[in-house]
Amino acid sequence: MQHNDTARAVHTFDSSEDSASHARRLTAYFLQLASGKHAVRISERAVDLSQLVVSELVTNACKYAPGPITLELTLHGPAIEIAVWDSNPATPTVQAFDPSRVGQHGLEIVIALAQSFEVRSETAGKRIAACIALTHHPHINGERRIRF
Repeated sequence: MQHNDTARAVHTFDSSEDSASHARRLTAYFLQLASGKHAVRISERAVDLSQLVVSELVTNACKYAPGPITLELTLHGPAIEIAVWDSNPATPTVQAFDPSRVGQHGLEIVIALAQSFEVRSETAGKRIAACIALTHHPHINGERRIRF
């Protein structure tokens, strides 16, 4: 994992069954360092939500894209941007509501928790990014930005 003074970390790893748990640990470590080094106030809930979002995005990347995955964590004021790059250029889709469906709710969860959500095509593959508030969750009563 690379670090610099702008509170950004980038880590590339191979897709494996341990990738999501590895990414969750990296996220918790990044937030712990950011809290101390950059004097950012980070709630325990924000750490939990960030780890959940990372887990969902990395799990999807492992499931649907061959090859390496890149996790990028960046502090933006009172939020963390969580971005995952994978080699599959296909844009993910949120499935229609179906209370009897078991599984495949990860993207719904990420969008529900995020202040913003964006899918961007890259030269090779795609980048999916979500921002999570570090102290409170203003999007609950406000606007959220979602782009596909």
